[in-house]
Amino acid sequence: MKTFILIPLLLLVISVAEAQTNYVQISTAKGKITLMLYDETPKHRDNFLMAIKTGLFNGAGFNRVIKGFVSQAGELDKTILDREKLHPEVPLQRVEAEIRPDLYHKKGALGQGRNDNPEKKSYLDQIYLVEGKKRTAAELDRIETKTGRKFSAVQRETYKTIGGSPELDGDYTIFGEIVEGISVAEAINSVPTSSTDLPLSLLKFSLRILTKAEIKKLKK
Repeated sequence: MKTFILIPLLLLVISVAEAQTNYVQISTAKGKITLMLYDETPKHRDNFLMAIKTGLFNGAGFNRVIKGFVSQAGELDKTILDREKLHPEVPLQRVEAEIRPDLYHKKGALGQGRNDNPEKKSYLDQIYLVEGKKRTAAELDRIETKTGRKFSAVQRETYKTIGGSPELDGDYTIFGEIVEGISVAEAINSVPTSSTDLPLSLLKFSLRILTKAEIKKLKK
């Protein structure tokens, strides 16, 4: 049965990759990661591209690493919220939620962080890479019972064979995924951390938007 489920899953991944038009490369001391941004989440895609172009992520690093869950990068919640408290007269800047059931927290997914706002709007400059872990059918059943959300057959198979963090589905916007460098992302998620998940040494990164020629080569 698994063979018949995995074949359409693989075809779906290939077709999605062919359709997307924007790719970004993360360079770290651990290596490079190539991200495919989803055209289905245009507000987050465009915000991320603009943040890169304007240098919003300059000097940023992976600042919170929860092993087997996610690797968070960019600005910390506290810094963002403290800055906003200093200027309550300035309207909060957020990216409107673009949460879709077909874009979920599988291993290698790219998400946008947020605070506990009811609209589930995202921060402008905080991202995370999903590490997660493989889940059993019983674990997925428990998450469904707790959240009231149902996983599709494809999602269940993905979470059981590839892994991820399904408990985050429906609460945060996923707007891309890793297409190269998954082992680098695994290395980042394995760095030594404190008891509060702070990396003992900040792993800085730089971001670069791939050119059309590079994307064409990548898709071959």
